[in-house]
Amino acid sequence: MNKTLMLGIVSLVLLAVGGGFYAIEGALTLLSAGMLWGGLMLLLFLLYAKFDDVKKLTMMKSAKYGANLAVMVGVFFLVIIFAAVLGHAHKKRLDLTRAGRFTLSSQTKKILQGLKAPVKAVAFYRSESGTMHAKQKQSARDLLEEFATQSKNFTFTFIDPDQNPGMAQKYGVTEYRIVLFMSGGRQVKIGNEREETYTNSLIKLLQEKQKVVYFVKGHGEKEVSSTTKTGYSAAGKALASQNFELRDIVLAQAKEIPPDASVVVVASPDKDLMAEETQKLDAYFKGGGALFVMIDPGHPPALATWLEGYGFKLAGDVIIDQQSQLYGANNLTPVVYAYHKKHPLTQDFRLLTFFPIAESVFIDEDPKKGSYQLALTGPNSWASLDKKGLESGNVKYDETREKRGPIPVMSVTTWAAKGVEDPQGGKRDRYGKIVVVGDSDFPDNTNFNLAGNGDLFLNTISWLAEEANLVAVRAKKKDVTPIVLTASQGRAIFWIPVVMVPGSILLMGLGIYSKRRWFRQ
Repeated sequence: MNKTLMLGIVSLVLLAVGGGFYAIEGALTLLSAGMLWGGLMLLLFLLYAKFDDVKKLTMMKSAKYGANLAVMVGVFFLVIIFAAVLGHAHKKRLDLTRAGRFTLSSQTKKILQGLKAPVKAVAFYRSESGTMHAKQKQSARDLLEEFATQSKNFTFTFIDPDQNPGMAQKYGVTEYRIVLFMSGGRQVKIGNEREETYTNSLIKLLQEKQKVVYFVKGHGEKEVSSTTKTGYSAAGKALASQNFELRDIVLAQAKEIPPDASVVVVASPDKDLMAEETQKLDAYFKGGGALFVMIDPGHPPALATWLEGYGFKLAGDVIIDQQSQLYGANNLTPVVYAYHKKHPLTQDFRLLTFFPIAESVFIDEDPKKGSYQLALTGPNSWASLDKKGLESGNVKYDETREKRGPIPVMSVTTWAAKGVEDPQGGKRDRYGKIVVVGDSDFPDNTNFNLAGNGDLFLNTISWLAEEANLVAVRAKKKDVTPIVLTASQGRAIFWIPVVMVPGSILLMGLGIYSKRRWFRQ
């Protein structure tokens, strides 16, 4: 092998390796720039030193065919470059993970797409590579990029506190792995890379006033502070994360429902409410308030009578479903998968929910009154009135007196209130709303995080509180461990197998072809 050929090979190798480093690193480092410069200078020197030989080579017949091939190869690479540029300008992200790890929840998308004011995220992470810090930073970047694709009003930037201590001091950040959401002079601090935390922080940032949810107590109701299996502490924690303030209220001691109440929850009292207590609930509801009532089979009779005054029909039955039941549960736990498609609370809800030992909640549907049957069991269910059969476990459908499914387990109605006082000030027309569910176990600590139970409970509270952006399916915790790559690693995965390896094979082929044509001449 003569010296000229060796120098030519060295120049091409320097150009290829330098270009490869530049493509992978995404920046012109000293090493890649040196290789590219050295390769280019060496190639120019060879062309100058062997100019006469190059001139003779171009006059040969084989050179014409080689030129045609070179043009075709050039056009091929131009097409690839054009496709890459076009893809960068109009990029679409596709999540192919089985668990949908990189797909935002519908609630997150709904909130981001509804942004009316600019929201800026400032992330404080180290710039180290190959460490846990780099993985955490990449996770944060992936999530923030997903947020930014949903709204032009959402932007983000990364700051290394070690390299920019002044910026960290400006924002009052004294630790790593911190993200600040800022808008309108307000800010919220985040310390992890979970979508649900980002979304809940965005909710807190956007809400000007925290809304209050009151839970009635004093009659054996489920308590939001209880951590037992039948308690509501999981639901309470989820409500607090959505920026709701939770308070208890004893109706017998209260003069009236406080005017700051966004929602009042009555969670399956064991004892009947006194007449003066239901009168306070009546005044609140007819004044434009929102009630969420959950009852169970065997409920106090006066409570049923009070609800029937607003059109709800409670027969004291128990819903049986021998086919559409939760796997591993008995036929007293029907699964609900049919929801009203014309009501804002359930029109976009697609998750299964289940209601352990539930009773039917019928209402005559009337859109003018806002009366709808929101959630229904399967067609093979029925509302059983056979108490002896239920006790013995040998229950059968009686077509003469029992109703066949679908059976409504959740219904709603409204009340038009004209010119009432608005908690925000002034007077306006409002609509009192009351949702009744024939089961109080579906959002307890045992069932809240199963299927869509928690989402249905939170959506109901959000709709009653007039927080339309929160009525959606929320982000779930992912139980998978993804492979987190740095930006350089990601580019390496593209450039090495997609460009460099095929390009090397192509160059080798061109070299062999040219050598054979050379010797034929």
